[in-house]
Amino acid sequence: MASEPTLSSPSSPLRRTAFGILAAISVAHLLNDMIQSLILAIYPLLRADFSLSFVQIGMITLTYQLTASLLQPLIGHYTDKHPQPWSLPIGMGFTLSGLILLSLAGNFTTVLLAAALVGTGSSVFHPESSRVARMASGGRHGLAQSLFQVGGNFGSSLGPLLAALVIAPYGRGNVAWFSLAALLAIVVLLQIGRWYQTQNRMKKKNTVNAINPQPRRQVAFAISILLVLIFSKYFYLTSLSSYYTFYLMQKFGLSVQNAQLHLFIFLFAVAAGTVIGGPIGDKIGRKRVIWASILGVAPFTMLLPHVNLWWTGVLSVIIGFVLASAFSAILVYAQELMPGRIGMVSGLFFGFAFGMGGLGAALLGLLADHTSIELVYQICAYLPLLGILTAFLPDNPRK
Repeated sequence: MASEPTLSSPSSPLRRTAFGILAAISVAHLLNDMIQSLILAIYPLLRADFSLSFVQIGMITLTYQLTASLLQPLIGHYTDKHPQPWSLPIGMGFTLSGLILLSLAGNFTTVLLAAALVGTGSSVFHPESSRVARMASGGRHGLAQSLFQVGGNFGSSLGPLLAALVIAPYGRGNVAWFSLAALLAIVVLLQIGRWYQTQNRMKKKNTVNAINPQPRRQVAFAISILLVLIFSKYFYLTSLSSYYTFYLMQKFGLSVQNAQLHLFIFLFAVAAGTVIGGPIGDKIGRKRVIWASILGVAPFTMLLPHVNLWWTGVLSVIIGFVLASAFSAILVYAQELMPGRIGMVSGLFFGFAFGMGGLGAALLGLLADHTSIELVYQICAYLPLLGILTAFLPDNPRK
């Protein structure tokens, strides 16, 4: 059986699942991603305020996603060796600054700067908060990651709903009200940081060397496949999250608020699907979950561009629910491949996911400007077929 990282070993300072900490870090993730999703949700308002093209809309997402992605592996690699319990509230401070700047932005360049600040906050938050989730897992790593992820996905689904209710009717300036959510997150993360610091002190007294059970070449090959699967998942999800409102408005003539409510339903399905991937992976194996969640969604994605409004809503819910179950399984699978490098692995996969989302937004925006939003969905429908690569993953040992 594979040796586990320090904090999950029998001599670990934490042997039981700390559900209180998991709940707190999930709430912080909810608040963090709710704030971030506001950028996506107010795209129609930004487009109207600054007369933006689809390429410029994609550039906003690209700026946010690149700042969120490039720094994450570096931060994770550093904190594997030098844990930083107080980096969590500091990272949320960057998000708070970006949120306020977005509400006050007077031009497109300022919007890009605000997106970059929010992305920087995300790059600090995700690697360390994922480490906290694993520390609190008590060995139930899939469950812990799913509980952590569901907070973020549920927060992402709340963004469009709150945008429709609070921002769209009264203007972009009301984004500033959400700074209260960032302040609440900072308070929660201060408490988590205190617990994290205590666990870190105890860890130093109970150190067990992590041993990688797989040959290095096999690990590199498996990580490469997992990154391709992340590409297929997030490139497709970007086509929905970034352009779903425009797709519904253009194809079915919906209003901005109605389209935002549809986006909320889709993102809520993503949040619900996140819950099941980790615990099921703990029981039946993460590889099987990856198989079902990536390749299994392909028939629905290929059907989506050819149905009416009602079936579009139904299929988008199915797609969001099934695809979302993949990430927790993929992340924990990768962490088991590289024990002892939790921060670096988490930063790599969160960062790559955000980077692929940003690249996808830019490229798909360019395609939409030169063709149509409907063609974007027809092309992206085939991305989940890359799930066939799961067949080449090794059977990673599980507890």
